[in-house]
Amino acid sequence: MKYSLFAMILVLLIGCAAMKPSADIISPAAFSRPKVIIGITVDQMRYDFIDKYWNDFSDKGFKRLVSEGFFARNLNYNYMPTYTGPGHASIFTGTTPSLHGIIENDWYERSSGLTIYCSSDSTVQGVGTTGKPGQMSPHYLTASTIGDELKMFTNENSKVFGIAMKDRGAILPAGRTADAAYWFVGLDEGVWATSTWYMSELPQWVKDFNAKKMADTFMSSTWNLMKDEAVYNESQADNNPFETPFKGTLRPVFPYDLNAMRSANGNYDLIKGTPFGNTYTVEFAKSLIENENLGKDEYTDMLCMSFSATDYIGHQFGIHSRELQDCYMRLDADIANFIDYLDQKFGRDQYVIFLSADHGGAPTPSYVNKQQGTGGYWKSDAAELFVENELIKKYGAGDWVLNESNLNIFLNRKLIESSKVNLKEMQYEVAEMLLGFPEVEFAFTASDLAQYRGGHLMKEMVQNGFSQSQSGDVIYILKAGYMEYGMTGTTHGSPFRYDSHVPAIFFGGNFRQGESYLPHFITDIAPTVAAACRIPFPNATTGNPITEAIK
Repeated sequence: MKYSLFAMILVLLIGCAAMKPSADIISPAAFSRPKVIIGITVDQMRYDFIDKYWNDFSDKGFKRLVSEGFFARNLNYNYMPTYTGPGHASIFTGTTPSLHGIIENDWYERSSGLTIYCSSDSTVQGVGTTGKPGQMSPHYLTASTIGDELKMFTNENSKVFGIAMKDRGAILPAGRTADAAYWFVGLDEGVWATSTWYMSELPQWVKDFNAKKMADTFMSSTWNLMKDEAVYNESQADNNPFETPFKGTLRPVFPYDLNAMRSANGNYDLIKGTPFGNTYTVEFAKSLIENENLGKDEYTDMLCMSFSATDYIGHQFGIHSRELQDCYMRLDADIANFIDYLDQKFGRDQYVIFLSADHGGAPTPSYVNKQQGTGGYWKSDAAELFVENELIKKYGAGDWVLNESNLNIFLNRKLIESSKVNLKEMQYEVAEMLLGFPEVEFAFTASDLAQYRGGHLMKEMVQNGFSQSQSGDVIYILKAGYMEYGMTGTTHGSPFRYDSHVPAIFFGGNFRQGESYLPHFITDIAPTVAAACRIPFPNATTGNPITEAIK
């Protein structure tokens, strides 16, 4: 009995101690929110790039973010597919495609038989541009972002913007209630533009910025190595067979005369595939901060910015190219320039930055094969034809397969129903057919994905990217190192670490200094930022704050 009494007293004492105010607790009245939140996405940035190019960086760019900020070194995507649209949406909503609605960059729509682009919106018109490049909005985004919650928290007094070379890189991070998203329209226009989702006319400052014709300045320049050639010893030789030359050129080698190449490479679109696209983004960001008066009052504002050039260059030249290394060295200088600007504009502890990537990038299979590594190429058209023919053999003539895209097989459900065929059985049959290909590792049916969760890592990743209304009847995964792409350059999309492992850095007065190897997911970034800045989590958040990062 006395032991029970002692235990009760001990519990009460512990409880009282827990209720005692701590010196570390900051009351809401005393808490200081940052003037500006800067959310940076580096398109196709693998986790290892920071360490790989560390010796080539200055002290004021990536090195400063790492040394003065908090680096979550074991953060991965917890879904498939690892593409640009879903990645940007997941970082800023704190949830996966199954809940935020952006399941691919493009997806097949059963009802119309059309392919839907993740940012397209035929109900809006371009502002500052004409035609399809301007018909963009967050229409398909079904979850709130950090910026959406920030605006609601401050009764719409906070300002939220998104900018990027890519429309989806600007639109999806900023969310549905943003003041504006601006993206670069290339081809023959070369302007920053938006759509009527946000406004009816460009602000005068954007018109003035476009009138400076900075794009023409970049187009008249030459892209050469930033540093001495000996510095690029982390990359392959400049002239190698694993890279894709620019159109109109014979070899993928420095220097690149942009003015001479512009007509063959989409005119102003060429800027996107060079480091100057990142520099241009920083200059536009500065102009936006100045002209929209971000951080000028007591309400926290937010700027979401995505660096797209790293993705274009990675796709074209691969992850081992000098072109990509040079791009990161130049991006380091751009980030250093931008941080210096933020210091002078707001003060060192008056803003926060968080930086991550929408996905990684795979080694080029043709290069890996030369080194006797594993990997290869996949032909989905051949697989689709095989499945169609096998189904015809068993069930008779008919268009049994409507579409194959993004490793999804869409079956003709109307034909299946009218033919009185069991849908689940056909799904299993197709999955078995796909597993007969040596390049395929897993195949999952929509029936299984819709019902059961847990127990299988890869299956969970597919489920987190799965939509019952939008995904296919069978989703399959290629073996590690395999992709559907050309023999040069690279791509992404798989659930494997080369595509899923990305950096996550938190920098500024609301975050601790340090690093962690604890496992975290991409969905943990948004709640971490929200918790550190004491604003609500995005409404569909499934992640949790990285508590060791928060001061």
